[in-house]
Amino acid sequence: MAFLTTENASSSSSVPPSSTPGCIYEHDVFLSFRGTDTRNNFTDHLYYRLKQVGISTFRDDERLEQGTEINSGLLRAIDESKIAVVVLSKQYASSSWCLIELAKIVECMDKKKLTVLPVFHYVDPSDVRYQKGSFAEAFAKHENRFKDDDVKTWRAALTEVASLSGWHLKDK
Repeated sequence: MAFLTTENASSSSSVPPSSTPGCIYEHDVFLSFRGTDTRNNFTDHLYYRLKQVGISTFRDDERLEQGTEINSGLLRAIDESKIAVVVLSKQYASSSWCLIELAKIVECMDKKKLTVLPVFHYVDPSDVRYQKGSFAEAFAKHENRFKDDDVKTWRAALTEVASLSGWHLKDK
């Protein structure tokens, strides 16, 4: 990822300000990921590299203050970020909370010009885009537990993010 080089560290604060008046940024980057899939490997490495080069990065287990409601704290962090890095892994869609985050990320992308950078972590982008494989299995369960409107919103968010240019991690 080119934006992680040491030469770019000084430019991390030069991410262009939002064109939306009144936007307040607390974080350069918000990391969205399924903890059971990537927390102790890829996401940890990415998080520490971003911190190392001086990029303010929000990751759910480090930045939520004790006593903060998880839902409101995470959604506020998304709203207060310039960039969202979405690590799409095999079990990402099995978490309704990841899908709620993703819907908020897409809302901010559309309304506030949040930059969204998808990382396809050992998944095919077309499986994400069209909800095939493990994504189809996850949605089969969600359709029985959640309102149709929520499921439609989550499907649309996955399709939109998976249609963006991103990074594909395979057996590297």
